[in-house]
Amino acid sequence: MCVLFTQQPGSNEWREFGRTEIIWNNLNPDFVKKFMVHYFFEESQKLLFKIYDVDSKSANLDKHDFLGHMECTLAEIVTSNRLSKRLIGPKKNSGHIIVSAEEVSSCKTELTLQMSGHNLDKKDFFGKSDPFLTFYRSNEDSTFTVVHRTEVIKRTLNPSWRPFKLSVRAICNGDYDRTVKIECHDWDADGGHDLIGEFFTSVRQLMKGKCPENVYEVISPKKKKKKGPKYKNSGTVDVLMARMETVFSFLDYVRGGTQIHCTFAVDFTASNGNPSNPTSLHYLSPYHLNPYANALSSVGNIIQDYDTDKLFPALGFGAKLPPDGRVSHEFFLNGNPSNPYCEGIQGVLDSYYSCLRSVQLYGPTNFAPVINHVAKFAASRRTGQDYFILLILTDGIITDMPQTMEAVVNAANLPMSIIIIGIGDADFEAMEILDGDDVRVSSRGRVAERDIVQFVPMRDFVQRSTENSQSLQARLAKEVLAEVPDQFLSYMRKYNIKPKPPLQRQLTISSVSSLPISEQ
Repeated sequence: MCVLFTQQPGSNEWREFGRTEIIWNNLNPDFVKKFMVHYFFEESQKLLFKIYDVDSKSANLDKHDFLGHMECTLAEIVTSNRLSKRLIGPKKNSGHIIVSAEEVSSCKTELTLQMSGHNLDKKDFFGKSDPFLTFYRSNEDSTFTVVHRTEVIKRTLNPSWRPFKLSVRAICNGDYDRTVKIECHDWDADGGHDLIGEFFTSVRQLMKGKCPENVYEVISPKKKKKKGPKYKNSGTVDVLMARMETVFSFLDYVRGGTQIHCTFAVDFTASNGNPSNPTSLHYLSPYHLNPYANALSSVGNIIQDYDTDKLFPALGFGAKLPPDGRVSHEFFLNGNPSNPYCEGIQGVLDSYYSCLRSVQLYGPTNFAPVINHVAKFAASRRTGQDYFILLILTDGIITDMPQTMEAVVNAANLPMSIIIIGIGDADFEAMEILDGDDVRVSSRGRVAERDIVQFVPMRDFVQRSTENSQSLQARLAKEVLAEVPDQFLSYMRKYNIKPKPPLQRQLTISSVSSLPISEQ
């Protein structure tokens, strides 16, 4: 696995930018994962690549063997097109790393393909093969870069691979006549996959779909050289289906009028501590924001730019309410069930402070009621014009985990995302389970259709001595909201919802505010 680190201008601190996929049992890996880095001519953009031998499922890099590193600048890669440098590692010869860069086209199309093979060469002991296809983009320096691998079909010489999608930007950078190389390999458990053969085509050719021109002879250069004219091919691969589609971005939907609705849910359980005590996570200090208010302000100030009316429902859970001391896991912070909306993020903060002075912190920590509350509204608005975000701020261990997992599974087919910010130093293991990056959440035999939960522990964002509060809030908000656009798009694509043109948005929405629009 390769891990990329970057530095902020004027800083000596390395921050992790991203990780490639893991390629098992291979000393010469060719990674599919690409890193999208903004290039600024006027800045020295330092990059650090570290290679690790992965030994477990742990996300902690210290749990894996460090093989070597290479440091360079983005300008070095850009100017050389293909930068090859020796890795510096614990061994004298730690190998080399090759990094290439190419300017990204604005191409927004995607090619869906389905392919099958026929009479492929036998590579396994029992007279079969385990074939898969690897797609390569041709670079400007005549080299090739891997962009996609199909699944492996076990024990067959006549595979039919599942339909898959190729970004036209990734496979040819928008040039439909650019050469595409496709290799067919026989999969081996030790990572030494045997080449069955290769062939060349282009996106323009593939777009023709099922036709005689899209039946390709799989050629093994080694066998062709050995057998000469007697060699015909090592089988054939043909295109069963090809479909070109436009890929819409998060901004396409925002410009088309899709509204982002954010609901805040705050943990009022007794484990947070008495708000009058300086050690409490809810401490009402006249001088600075407590952790809950800090998180509300950090995320809310970004979210509110995507909501035209700036009205936010804010919920609380785990408190005893006046006047009868009833315990509630779904109450409105402003105390007004007929109009639960707070005006702007300042209105949310004011309602939060007022609520702290009137309720008694109690328990337990139940998530399901607030998730189901927002899901009820999301279920009534599935047209693509509305998307709901539930931001849960909590300090403790979930006490209704089975009900929460069921609520998440039910909400996964709705236009909705759930963000959980862990406040304090509690054990947040259950939150990691809900954050289905590795294993999708399931309940009663049902698996969530989409990954809709993002968990961020606030303790990872301790203010540095040289950092102001605005910088801290910006880092927290960026991490908290990182997955929302992809979760948003996963819903729209699943239900084939296309954005409305900006002009149509102007005709259907009576009042439109000016939005500061940016896209990563």
